[in-house]
Amino acid sequence: MNLYDLFVKPYESYTYLQILLEASGTIFGILSVYFSIKKNIWVYPTGIISTIIYVYLLFIAGLLGDCMINVYYTMMSIYGWILWNKSSDDNIHVEVSWATKKEWIISALLFVFSVILVLAIYYYKPLLDNQFISENVQYGFDHLDWANWMDVFTTSVFLVGMWLMAKRRIENWIFWILGDLISIPMYIYKGYGITSVQYLVFTVMATIGYIQWKKNFKQNNI
Repeated sequence: MNLYDLFVKPYESYTYLQILLEASGTIFGILSVYFSIKKNIWVYPTGIISTIIYVYLLFIAGLLGDCMINVYYTMMSIYGWILWNKSSDDNIHVEVSWATKKEWIISALLFVFSVILVLAIYYYKPLLDNQFISENVQYGFDHLDWANWMDVFTTSVFLVGMWLMAKRRIENWIFWILGDLISIPMYIYKGYGITSVQYLVFTVMATIGYIQWKKNFKQNNI
């Protein structure tokens, strides 16, 4: 399989609106990560635009887990925007720290809850595909491919990362890096080449963010 098959051919069946939306979501997503690295509150308005776009794109792609996580991102972005605004001296930048033991426990519970919830949604996905008509519908996980299973995992990883970011915890970047790396091949497989490149950029930026937040925390506590 060549680059044309991976990044061009899937878009032959897409509308111009879908391509424009994916490109726009990618741009605003990258801007959001950039502002996050800078500990700048603009991470949230740019992120909200990106996540709303991807709610639609991921739904029509059948990635229900990631679709849900983008709905969650939108709500969590509003929550994080409020928290960051309260914690900022100049209404733009915030200070960061490491997660507490209690927050790690909450993170673990959020991860497990997300896995169960997304699995439940995929279990009943045949009913959704059949327009909620239960006749002749076979529930289960037989219809899932490897990308769907990865979607369950990445959804849970990103959920924890988003919560830790709202709390301004340095560890949030570890979850973003892990989820981004897994998302790259998943989106290529689903025919979203532009989005897969976005996650490659996200991986690099998340690594930079982790280093930068650690450095800033150390400097502020000397």
